[in-house]
Amino acid sequence: MDIVLISIVILVMIILVIAFLVSKQKSTVIVAQPLPGNLSEILLQQVEFYQQLDASRKLVFESRVQRFLAAVRITGVNTTVEDLDRVLVAASAIIPIFAFPDWEYMNLHEVLIYPDSFNDTFQQQGSDRDTLGVVGTGAYQNIMILSQHELRQGFLNKTGKSNTAIHEFIHLVDKTDGATDGIPEVIMSNAYIIPWLELVRKNIEAIRESESDINPYAATNQAEFFAVVSEYFFERPDLLRSKHPQLYELLVKIFRQQPPDPEI
Repeated sequence: MDIVLISIVILVMIILVIAFLVSKQKSTVIVAQPLPGNLSEILLQQVEFYQQLDASRKLVFESRVQRFLAAVRITGVNTTVEDLDRVLVAASAIIPIFAFPDWEYMNLHEVLIYPDSFNDTFQQQGSDRDTLGVVGTGAYQNIMILSQHELRQGFLNKTGKSNTAIHEFIHLVDKTDGATDGIPEVIMSNAYIIPWLELVRKNIEAIRESESDINPYAATNQAEFFAVVSEYFFERPDLLRSKHPQLYELLVKIFRQQPPDPEI
């Protein structure tokens, strides 16, 4: 009996030590590293979403950018990644989930930055380079690839309705429930699913009939519709509210925020 008791005690001690080490490792991963000295300046100059926040929410945004940069590698492929690129990638990640304070991109380990567009086999040369961003699968699982040019252009263009980096992070949000299907169940209440699918159907039909200002790429499937319309929502909320009030109101409920109108 004493031997059994001693064995149980030893086993419990081993389990506690392992739990402690795992906990310590996890906490190390999420501890924020010092921000680039010019991060706040970049956010203020380049990211309109951040510009419109009050002082306290600006601090929250900065903290979450810091946390993202500590957890996700950002690597240049045939290009040099500057502080500007790192900050814009992180801002693109935080904007859609800003209303979800505990959100972590568990399905993302690294963002690869290509200088410009690439093809479906990730080649950077040739005439078939029509991809600007993608969430990887297979060998590229947990990796996102972005065009450096489009990453920057998405924040430079203050009147456009598109932002490639935000588009790809929307796909990641959608994918969190296990399926990239345009129904982000992790953030969408069940009560909104049927109304959302009805709006998706109506708007895709309007796009295909050339009766909508929404990017035609949104008519590809439900997942692309969600990503494209979410770009529109965060880039030009004023225009979406005016032209598509039902979509706007439902996206407010899904993302639990009302993006500030741009200063155009």
